[in-house]
Amino acid sequence: MSYYYMDKKRHIPGICGFEVLSMVVLFIFYLNIISAQCSSRMSGPPLQFHAQNFKNEFRRISLSILFGIITGLVCAFLFALLVRCFIKYINRTPFIKGPVVFSLRIPSKTLKSALSNEPELLGSSPNGMYYKAILDNGLTVAVKRLEFFDDCYPEVQSKATKKKIQQELIALSCLRHRNLMSLRAYIRESSGYSLVYDYVPTGSLADVTKRVGENQLQLKWETRLRIAVGIVKGLHYLHFTCDPKRLHYNLKPSNVILDAEFKPRLADCGLAIVIPNFYRVASGYNAPECIQSCRYTDKSDVFSFGVILGVLLTGRDPLDPFFGEAGNGGSVGQWLRHLQQVGEAREALDKSILGEEMEEDEMLMAVRIAVVCLSDMPADRPSSDELVSMLTQLNSF
Repeated sequence: MSYYYMDKKRHIPGICGFEVLSMVVLFIFYLNIISAQCSSRMSGPPLQFHAQNFKNEFRRISLSILFGIITGLVCAFLFALLVRCFIKYINRTPFIKGPVVFSLRIPSKTLKSALSNEPELLGSSPNGMYYKAILDNGLTVAVKRLEFFDDCYPEVQSKATKKKIQQELIALSCLRHRNLMSLRAYIRESSGYSLVYDYVPTGSLADVTKRVGENQLQLKWETRLRIAVGIVKGLHYLHFTCDPKRLHYNLKPSNVILDAEFKPRLADCGLAIVIPNFYRVASGYNAPECIQSCRYTDKSDVFSFGVILGVLLTGRDPLDPFFGEAGNGGSVGQWLRHLQQVGEAREALDKSILGEEMEEDEMLMAVRIAVVCLSDMPADRPSSDELVSMLTQLNSF
């Protein structure tokens, strides 16, 4: 079963518009009934115009009008409530069991069979496995399988949780930006979910950084700066363009996918709040407030970016034992801050990218940007909006 999601907001009306019109119509209807009753009484034999009889008749008419108004309003309210419930029912999100496809390029009928035919394993993470699959129409896709079993995550099996996950995945599929990996489809399985993305053969920033460290690949400063700018533009889209604002929650090199021209695309956007007990940021990329108080804001994403920028500048992984040695600060942020204070920031730069004097000036400015992104207090860090301006001024993009 396939489901093509149209990006339209479902509107569930409140008690206004049609409901108010219903109240007015019923109110006029009851007034007509009461008027007819009063007319029938007045059209009888001539009234004895005694003061007491007039008072009694006036009291009966007043009470009839009052009760008519109250009854009309109650009926109108109940009718409006019934209409509201009916509209809410027909606009509800259907619970879909089969493949959910958001791209016309992916044939839903063959997607599930393609994933069941032992796709090629690309890698693994604490959250699941990554696969490469080729569909019947020749399209190559990347698949991330998130697995959680009944005994470990019983809450995932509730229908309410499944619907919430479905709604969030549909919302994530609407995110469209050149620096984001768009969700193309997903399949709900008994043990978890299979998420389908575009296949990018170059791999992740973590893969490329590893190859650079093994001298299998050279990554010039211009390319590294382009990667940093692309990551920040992706964060800017999430933080400032999306409505409501979205956070990445899991920014690290393995979630930065690079295309053939080394342009970055952020993966795993928002999955930390979609999937229960999702393993979020790897150690070394956590902002201090995430560890101390489990708070996560857009400035937490900025901190994670600061670590990535530090990796691009220094060529060192934040978990490198080097930072645990005496005098090295304990973390990439503290190390860079110390070297900047003593005027030796150049010593932190990856020797493989040192070259022209102009480039070194850009790299030293980038070190300052990384240091401010790695501030312990979230308020001291720049926003992703400010970072776009700060980084693009280093070069022309």
